[in-house]
Amino acid sequence: MMSLAERAVQVLTTADGREKTRLARAHAADWFAARAAGTPLPIGHSAPPDSPARPEKPELLQPRDMPKRGSGSLEGRLALLHAVAHIELNAVDLHWDIIARFTDTPMPLGFYDDWVKSGDEEAKHFNLVSDCLEAHGSHYGALPAHAAMWRAALETKDDFLGRLAVVPMVLEARGLDVTPGMIEIFRRAKDTQALAALETIYAEEVGHVAYGSKWFNWLCGRAGHDPKEQFHALVRRYFHGTLKPPFNEEKRAEAGLPPDFYWPLADETAVKARGV
Repeated sequence: MMSLAERAVQVLTTADGREKTRLARAHAADWFAARAAGTPLPIGHSAPPDSPARPEKPELLQPRDMPKRGSGSLEGRLALLHAVAHIELNAVDLHWDIIARFTDTPMPLGFYDDWVKSGDEEAKHFNLVSDCLEAHGSHYGALPAHAAMWRAALETKDDFLGRLAVVPMVLEARGLDVTPGMIEIFRRAKDTQALAALETIYAEEVGHVAYGSKWFNWLCGRAGHDPKEQFHALVRRYFHGTLKPPFNEEKRAEAGLPPDFYWPLADETAVKARGV
């Protein structure tokens, strides 16, 4: 019987997006079926790759080289959907990577329940957005994509708390800030399929941020660390972007991320920008 860690590595080492997500969803179904039967799969140990397998397309560009497209045209909206698909495919790998990478740290089965569930949902999100692209005669890989998406994973590959701080609690929390604006773009365009996909993503991403916050706080408690101080130190160490408002404070709070975690970091960003 394949362990959960081995299953996670199988997802990570599969290049094609549709096949990667098929495996992710099948392994999630097996995990929850075994849990329901009272015979959980072994967690096991495995060696995840530093970077996941990827299809030949899309071409990956540095952020400064990404073409700028407005959202007022169908071309611009397809570019936005393509960017979302790329984010979701990376999220599939990020969620299965955390399952495989940190098995040397003993964790309750509830941790694996949460990350298998979120890995399954990210796979669903990729497929929903890919369906939207294909409905318009496009597909994932038709446009270039952001090359820097995996940087946070590489830099936190040996730091469990750092991974939780930067990926769900910063990067995915940012999704809570920007997704309402994207939803409005597709509502105005009367693209009901894309609108439904983004609303599903928005609703479920709250849970993913919440899992990060829950297990970050749990690990801090076990180690006797102050969670807020740890979060600030880890974000300063590993996050190289800018943390700036507007923040979706309501959804962040719903996900267990209080303002005193992120506002001090945003204020530091503002001070640096002013050169003070």
